Amino acid sequence: MRVITQETFGGPEVLTIVEAPEPQPLPTEVLVRVRAIGLNPLEARLRAGEFPLIGRPPFVLGWDISGVVADAPKTWRFRPGDEVFGMPLFPRAASAYAEAVAAPALHLARKPASLSHVEAAALPVVGLTAWQGLVDLGGVTEGDRVLVHGGGGGVGHVAIQIAKARGAHVITTAGRSKREFVEGLGADEVIDYTAADFAEAVGDVDLVLDTIGGETAARSLGVLRPGGHLVTATAEDDPELIAAYEAAGMRFSGIAVDPDPVALRGLVELVEEGRLRVHVQETFPFERVADAHRLLDGGHLQGKLVLTV
Repeated sequence: MRVITQETFGGPEVLTIVEAPEPQPLPTEVLVRVRAIGLNPLEARLRAGEFPLIGRPPFVLGWDISGVVADAPKTWRFRPGDEVFGMPLFPRAASAYAEAVAAPALHLARKPASLSHVEAAALPVVGLTAWQGLVDLGGVTEGDRVLVHGGGGGVGHVAIQIAKARGAHVITTAGRSKREFVEGLGADEVIDYTAADFAEAVGDVDLVLDTIGGETAARSLGVLRPGGHLVTATAEDDPELIAAYEAAGMRFSGIAVDPDPVALRGLVELVEEGRLRVHVQETFPFERVADAHRLLDGGHLQGKLVLTV
């Protein structure tokens, strides 16, 4: 089979397609013939050597997959021919930039019929991050005021929809070009971060979901109601930030996404109910992975990028 690997850290040009042995599924695992691969900003950082998660090259990036089960030797969960999607093994390497992946069956779910493989591959990492932040950690419920930073991005655009599905009043920050997009997802208020200061434009918020980090996470303290909650996917290990929130009597939670069959089924239910859709900005064929990573490096994406296999 073909895999996309790299021998050194560097720019998109280090990504190379090579032949490799097909993985052999262990008991409770399945072999998936991959149809589409979701790309995430973290993978660009790993490629460049900016984040020490899976060691040094050579390695194969990727976690988001959608495809068809080819072999399920010792699991009752799936049979050959089943269409599945998921985020296997994170944060361990799943080596998903490949034509076939061996994955724990528990880390996968049946692909909703209403989603293409491209759409399904775009959902797991961002969907699980948003779900675990809003539902598991945040406990968002009807009537809550929720601020989602970066509402036009991968995690943000899914988070808006999850919060709305749970009855929240959703405020989001987004650039002017994404206003119509995030309003279409259900955002009740949109703050153009290029023209207004969110810290002055909004207040009395029950929960902030931060996908930006830095000053955005720090300055979100001022928009929370007493006892409010910051959930951050980018600054979870910042001791000064944690101390500032705790000193102010606020709750602080860092989210490091992990495979979660319950949350994955929750996402499937929202999709099947028509309350969640995933936006794919652009697809690239497997052979153009470097072009996809160049776009990934540029940031400011609307939704997700996906490789097709």
